[in-house]
This record gives sequence, C-alpha cells and structure tokens, in this order.
Amino acid sequence: MAETTASRPASTILLLRDGAAAKEIEVFMMVRHHQIEFNSGALVFPGGSVDAGDQEIVKRSDLYSGGEGLSEADRGFRIAAIRETFEESGILLARSKDSGTPVDARRAGEIADAHRLALNEHKISFLSILADNGLQLALDTLVPYAHWITPERMPKRFDTWFFLAAAPPDQLGAHDGRESTDSIWISPREAVEGGESGRFKLPFPTTRNLIRLAKQSSVSAALEHARGMSVVTVMPVMTKTDTGRQLRIPREAGYDGEVFEVGALG
Repeated sequence: MAETTASRPASTILLLRDGAAAKEIEVFMMVRHHQIEFNSGALVFPGGSVDAGDQEIVKRSDLYSGGEGLSEADRGFRIAAIRETFEESGILLARSKDSGTPVDARRAGEIADAHRLALNEHKISFLSILADNGLQLALDTLVPYAHWITPERMPKRFDTWFFLAAAPPDQLGAHDGRESTDSIWISPREAVEGGESGRFKLPFPTTRNLIRLAKQSSVSAALEHARGMSVVTVMPVMTKTDTGRQLRIPREAGYDGEVFEVGALG
C-alpha cells in the first residue's frame, strides 16, 4: 500500500460582492497558470499554503486585529488567506493601526503598486509591508465556510480552510500574471454552469462550495449563513468505478449529497 503524503496547511478566501442581477452575489475567481503544478488551468479562489512568514506574523499581535479567541493555528490560516489574496489579487483585508479604519481602495492600490511584485518575488516579507505601512490584518472579516483535506494517497495533499469575506468597497482585484492568468467577478451559478459546459475547469471542492454559495441571495445573507454553520471537515474517500472516480463525503457537511461521480481525475 502506498504511503500517505502529509497534508500541507492552506487557506483560501471566497471574496463576495452583491451582483448587478437581483438576488445574486458574485465571487472573485482566478484562472491558475497552465504551468502551475497543482490545479493548472483551473478556475479557483485566491489562496495557498500557510508559510513560515505567516507564523512570524502570528507572533506579532500588533500586526493583526480580530484574532481574539483564535488558536495560533487558526490565526495562521487567516493570515495566510489574507496574504495570498493580496499577492494574487491585490485586494487587502486590513486596517490602519492608528485609526482602526479599513484600508480603502486607493491605499490598497498604492501598497500593491509599491510592494506586490517584490512580495511575489520573495524580495520583501508581508510582515515588513504591514509594519512599514502601519497596518493590521483584519482577521475578523473572515468567516469560516468549509474545511477540506485532500484524499489519502494523492501525491500532493492540502489541509485547506475556506473563508467567506465581503470584498472591501471598490477593491476590484487583478490577477498577478504569474500564478494566475485571468481573473473575474462571477456569480456562483454562472461559474458552476461554466464548469458543466467545459468553459471552466473547476476542482471538485470549488464546485461544491460554489453550488452551496449560489443558494444565498446577498453578501449579508451568505455571511449570516456561514456564521450559523457548523463546519464539518471533508476528506473525500475516492474509489475507482467503470466510468472514472467516485468521491464519498460526509452528508452532514452540507453539500446536498454523500456520493458523487466525478469522472476521470487528471
């Protein structure tokens, strides 16, 4: 029997805004570069692995707010989610350390223009950006939505927390051209339909979370629903069938089912 690869802590944010269409929300998504090893070419939410720099920020309570009552691990997941989202989209969920007011679109744009490229090239740390600009990450703007762990025996495995957050006003986001090659604001319904039609390549957890999110008519409703949820950890059990693969997940996780046919997994 093949050894089980350890899963890497990771996190992702479903950034939401109210859509132009009535009773429909939009979520920020990006197309991953085709040369990226994991989920190449897929339409995904911004996010990535928790790294050592995130753990350094965990130890600096002056660099974040809203982390009261959270464990160090939980704070690390949230810090990584905000950092990765800034790296990949330029959207920054932070406050002024002095005034406590949220960073507005103009200021976020200035910080992204000055530091985002250097951050992505590992020439500057996220900790330094926060400290030098008098910022605190707004950890309380993130609401836990889902927790997925890659199935055992997969070559690359992640232990991923999904968070919901209202996108800061007028922070529209833009892909970095490196890890992602395109970015869009899209309704969950349209994204799912695109996955079914072949317009988009959607990972299974992304699809299930989009389907669940599509039931919400507004950002406030989605956040309220998430705050009232009990997040059930999902580690799909994968079996081969005549037509491809079948995934079994806990019914109580709230994804309208337990067994899903997913066809061939690339």
